[in-house]
Amino acid sequence: MKDSNATVTQLALLQQKLHSAKLALDEVNEDRNAKLQTLLQFIGHLSLACKGQNLELDNKLAKLRHNLNTFERVDEALPELVDVERLLKGQYHHVMVQLEESRAGLAQVIRQIQRVNSVPEKLKKEINYFKQDLAKPFHTVWEYIPKVKQIIGFYDTILQQQFNETEKLDVLPKHRQLAHELAQMISEIEFRKDQRDQVLVIKEMLASDIEIDNLLEAYQTILSLLLDNIAREKSASQEFLYALNDALAAVREVVSESYNHNQRSFQLKTQLNREINSRVDNVGEAIIDTDDIVDLKARLTEQLNSIRSALARKEALEQREQALLRKSMETMRKELNELSNEANTYKERLFEQQKLNLLDSLTQLPNRAALEERMELEYRNYQRHKSPLWIAVADIDHFKSINDSFGHSTGDKTLQVIAMALKNSLRDTEFVARYGGEEFVLILPDIDDSDIAQLLNRVREKVKNIPFKFKNQRITVTVSIGAARVMGNELIHETFERADAALYKAKHESRDRVVIDV
Repeated sequence: MKDSNATVTQLALLQQKLHSAKLALDEVNEDRNAKLQTLLQFIGHLSLACKGQNLELDNKLAKLRHNLNTFERVDEALPELVDVERLLKGQYHHVMVQLEESRAGLAQVIRQIQRVNSVPEKLKKEINYFKQDLAKPFHTVWEYIPKVKQIIGFYDTILQQQFNETEKLDVLPKHRQLAHELAQMISEIEFRKDQRDQVLVIKEMLASDIEIDNLLEAYQTILSLLLDNIAREKSASQEFLYALNDALAAVREVVSESYNHNQRSFQLKTQLNREINSRVDNVGEAIIDTDDIVDLKARLTEQLNSIRSALARKEALEQREQALLRKSMETMRKELNELSNEANTYKERLFEQQKLNLLDSLTQLPNRAALEERMELEYRNYQRHKSPLWIAVADIDHFKSINDSFGHSTGDKTLQVIAMALKNSLRDTEFVARYGGEEFVLILPDIDDSDIAQLLNRVREKVKNIPFKFKNQRITVTVSIGAARVMGNELIHETFERADAALYKAKHESRDRVVIDV
């Protein structure tokens, strides 16, 4: 009887150990699922950073994010990972095709240059070497841009020779106009910090007595700087796509292996659980069916040894599973950490670029694109609430004479000071943007008809009272303003045209005044 009680006690201990093992397994599974869920969420966020590269790719990534909401849907997501990887490879192929087309275009340009009879022999040899080198395919944008610069150099050399062989060209009004337009365009473009000193020198040169050679050199330099910036942006996008493609391929492989291993482990554990339960049942039957204590002890010992063996196999399986899981998670963590750094850098660049795209680089006011967005937003609010909405257009009087008399740098400073004055004259709910040149547009919601003239005249007076001093000469800078209120079902661009017409009227009625379309 004592042996029977001891056997029952051992059985109870084994059952308790089995229960503890099951709890430990559940904790491992819960921990694994939590980590995989974190991974799936990260993949979802990462896919958002890829938006805008390709419409089909955007749609696939959106579907992938939907399927990766839960770990249970990973098997549905695996085909999507294959499609995403295919699209990324396709995007890479598209970039390569563009590079090849660009190479063909450069070859065509070189053929045109070779048709110029007056090209010096030394330059002809350089062009021939260049043409031979151009036969090699491009692999990155960085190989393409230097070729463009070389071709620009060839053109520059040929033009220089042409100019040297002819009389010095006279500077005509059209050349001065080109210099003015180039200086204006430069003011509206955001260059990198390391380029700004060079651009400033060019602006000063354009503001002085320009020569034809200097004008051509300025255009060539600005073109080279812009090409360099375009190459950097394309290269950053291309490198990010490469990194994303590699990381998604690695993640897909790890997730697939983890999923398959989980299925195999589940089958093995199910089989071991059945075996253990069967052994436990056999123990119970042996206790009931056997009267001989010696035989019972032998049978119980045999069954307990079998249970121990099954538990040991199960424990070894769980340890192996945990080791594989740790290895898989470490592999994914390494891949995703690297990709996370790439994504953060790329997102910061995109964010900065988005801000620059909506900001006028000279005045730091919102630009025309930002104005269009704000006009649409305010117009929707007007349609919803029917509260007053005004559009005003302000223009600096005699701005061209400031540029002609004091130089473009002084004109730029004037724009900056007036822009700040306009911004400081408005409330937070009101908006001002640089429309272009010396024109600014104000959006003024919730202003009564009786108050609009007073508000705009206060803005006009604030600009007029700015203490401008150029070359020790005190001058007064004024603005003319035209305004109109959105009426009925009128489109906001129609309101803008009425405000612009009111500005035109103010400019032709002695300037430095406010005209309101009523």
